[in-house]
Amino acid sequence: MISIAISIIILIGCLVVGMPIPFAFGGAFLWITYTLGFNPNTLLASRYTQINSTILLAIPLFVLAGKVMEKGRIGDALIGLVERFVGRFKSGLGAVAVITSAVFGSTSGSASATLSCIGALMEPRLTRAGYEKGYTAALLAAACPLGLLIPPSSAQVLYAWSSGTSVLACFTATIVPGLILVALLCLVNMVMTQKFDIVQPPKEHFRTWGRNTARSTLRAIPALIMPVIILGGIYGGIMTATEAAAISVAYAIPCGMFIYKGLKGDGLHQALTESACATGVIMVMFFMVMIFSKLLTMQNVPAQIAEALLSITDNKYLILLMVNVFMIIIGMLMDDTSGTLLCTPILLPIVQGIGIHPVHFAAILGVNLGMGNITPPTAPMLYLSGRVCGAKINKMLSPIMIFILFAWIPTLLITTYIPAVATFLPKLMMPQIFG
Repeated sequence: MISIAISIIILIGCLVVGMPIPFAFGGAFLWITYTLGFNPNTLLASRYTQINSTILLAIPLFVLAGKVMEKGRIGDALIGLVERFVGRFKSGLGAVAVITSAVFGSTSGSASATLSCIGALMEPRLTRAGYEKGYTAALLAAACPLGLLIPPSSAQVLYAWSSGTSVLACFTATIVPGLILVALLCLVNMVMTQKFDIVQPPKEHFRTWGRNTARSTLRAIPALIMPVIILGGIYGGIMTATEAAAISVAYAIPCGMFIYKGLKGDGLHQALTESACATGVIMVMFFMVMIFSKLLTMQNVPAQIAEALLSITDNKYLILLMVNVFMIIIGMLMDDTSGTLLCTPILLPIVQGIGIHPVHFAAILGVNLGMGNITPPTAPMLYLSGRVCGAKINKMLSPIMIFILFAWIPTLLITTYIPAVATFLPKLMMPQIFG
């Protein structure tokens, strides 16, 4: 157990000093194999065999689809449509940023892709309208993890694969928590923007508004068809998540090139190159995290953690609270992919032991890791938002904490302690998996 504790200290220490996640997990893995006498060749071979899975092909394909959407100006069409309906209110432009992040997230499946695309498009609009830069960056950071909750989500694909749960059930489990978060973020934004001197667009005659809205709708229809194809195909049982990811790429490329005309030859080359680099990083990280998680499982760490928690309290709700705090800390230190791979084998046996269904835990995990990604002091998505918007971190801290306290934490508590929020849709669509 001392060796395991030292390996965890090595892991956390490497992450804190900024070492890349695969190398941090690799260092912890090497320490355990050296001190406990495991054969590294056997571990490497077993994990290599495990990741040779068709379902994991969905991850690079969704990454590529998000990059193509980003380069192809598909997000611009979505923003234009949402802005026609809610952008005319004083707080409307902030709500546009939140809602568009949710819609874009339903096709890209990535928080960073959502932030990079929607942030780059919305930041100039929000700044011109009178939103403070620090507030804008905080709002976009708070909204970008909707890409992890509104399906399809790469993190949920990984969770389903590593936990042996249905991908479709995991996708549907996060829909209602995602919609709750959208509503709360818009509500908090409406309250906070009352103090801003916001420049509102000129009023339009109803007929003019209807004509312009019709144009925006027609322009956005190709972008809106994409999530319908992906999610309709998966939910209708027509295609698997991997097949849907492939279809999303096949649809996004001509859509970005010929309809929105933002995806030129150089843009497609950049999308392919960036996706290949991102996929390489993800798979190396995936491989190292899986080895480390397997070692922890072999050393019976989940059972020891469960025993330690039960020695403190046997109250189900307090144990869930401690598990949530642990996952938020993990989300603060690493991205959603590695966080999902580390937390699933360690925490799933613990929560199942207190009666939490794996599908319910999929939603709990998604909300926790998303919240951890924007929670200071580390907050990887918050720092990315600061770079995208050109905002200073000290100007972002106050608004991001308000969004966490009044939007993210209520969503987390509702998702954790009201199981029907996460399980209602999966039970409706796949009752057989609940026995």
